[in-house]
Amino acid sequence: MAVSVDSVYQKVLAIANKEQRGYITPQEFNLFAGFAQMDIFEQYFYDMNQFGRAPGNDTGYSDMLNLLEEKISLFEDVKQLTSFINPYYKKPDDLYRVGSLQTVFGEVEQVTQKEYLNIELSRLAKPTVKRSVYTDSLKGFRVYPNIRRKLYLHYVKKPVPVYWGYVIVGEHALNEPNTTVNFELHASEENNLIIKILALAGIAIKDQSLYQAATAEENKNVQQEKS
Repeated sequence: MAVSVDSVYQKVLAIANKEQRGYITPQEFNLFAGFAQMDIFEQYFYDMNQFGRAPGNDTGYSDMLNLLEEKISLFEDVKQLTSFINPYYKKPDDLYRVGSLQTVFGEVEQVTQKEYLNIELSRLAKPTVKRSVYTDSLKGFRVYPNIRRKLYLHYVKKPVPVYWGYVIVGEHALNEPNTTVNFELHASEENNLIIKILALAGIAIKDQSLYQAATAEENKNVQQEKS
């Protein structure tokens, strides 16, 4: 279940406007919201790496890993790559991290360009249609041997850009559901989103107390998760 951007927006305004701290415009909110969503999303992978190195019998870390895997699973996707810019397969625009590339014969092994050159020098290790390898570059994926085939990408996609759609009526901004794009994060992230957006708002409206309160709450949540 996604997080309602309108719910987050209303709560952020209610807190930020308390005691006339300052007004956050819809444009500012959308900017802060996009940054907050990506910050939380990218933190999943740092935390996965950290908890993954913890002792295997630590049930607390195991629970955290399960929760992180659940949150990341919302962004897992499989796509057949059909766009071909010789000799590269074009990457999806929403690609964040590659899981694996597969053909009908199974998984294709990723190698660096240097590793591929060394493989080519070995008659026994030379890639075949049934034992393919690929390199990853800014141009796309290049599969060896260079034969066009069905290629399936298992990957983690980026969250879609969040947007609180609105119309201006008089001096007020009213939500426009038809143009609104909700957060794609796990429903449990609503409070974290509010805290991060408030911290950014504190900087924008030059309210140090708001920024400090938000960052203190964020630090407390981080400590609780890792304790």
